[in-house]
Amino acid sequence: MNSIEILTDLAQRPGQAADALPKLSADQLNDHLGGHPNSVAWLLWHSGREVDVQLTDLTGQPEQWERFRDRFDLGEAGDGFGLGHTPEQAAQIRVENQQLLVDYLKATLNAFTEYLNTLTEADLDEVIDENWTPVVTRGVRLVSIIDDAAQHVGQAAFVAGAFT
Repeated sequence: MNSIEILTDLAQRPGQAADALPKLSADQLNDHLGGHPNSVAWLLWHSGREVDVQLTDLTGQPEQWERFRDRFDLGEAGDGFGLGHTPEQAAQIRVENQQLLVDYLKATLNAFTEYLNTLTEADLDEVIDENWTPVVTRGVRLVSIIDDAAQHVGQAAFVAGAFT
């Protein structure tokens, strides 16, 4: 396997993990277990949003969110992606449909995979952000996007497991 093939396989893992979550009620999706500000709904929403927003930064293409915004009906709260959310802001992300959350996440990951298929191995070494030390290459950013999604879906799985 080359690097693009590895990233392509890895990019589908958060969606597969989200598919494997137990079915939760709306109350369970939006519960803030132990008083934690991030519910399962927030974690899944954020996973999709962070992939979507960062991918748009790389591609210049429209966000998948444009196709999903009305179905989520979150207003302005849904247009961000959760970085730095206060507990009050996180509580505004209330979604009653687990499948909608999974579908959105998978749509962003599919767009991510489509983008990967346009890249070459050499593209992964391109410096795309000099605001960090060390500078960030395209490959490092792609790994970071997938890692963030995987971690948050893993957190959602842990919380969901507490309900079953």
